[in-house]
Amino acid sequence: MTRSELIEVLAQKSEISREKATLVVNCILDNMVRALCRGERIEIRNFGNFVVREYDSYVGRNPKSGVKVMVPKKRVPFFKAGLELKRMVNGEDA
Repeated sequence: MTRSELIEVLAQKSEISREKATLVVNCILDNMVRALCRGERIEIRNFGNFVVREYDSYVGRNPKSGVKVMVPKKRVPFFKAGLELKRMVNGEDA
């Protein structure tokens, strides 16, 4: 599902204009991004958790040339699906 498809479903289900649905979806996603940038954890019950994982820098190798390169430390968003979501995806009763 794309962002525009999500907006369309929200507009239809809640009987609001597409513009208002766009505002709602963008507001939610923008706030989620801001929370992750601050290093906060996002928990949506029965759906899953979003966290930021931090990795230290390390010396890696260029796979093409074999030359050693320094890989900088980084922060990566990570999603862990909740138990109920996993069950629903597998067609089990939640």
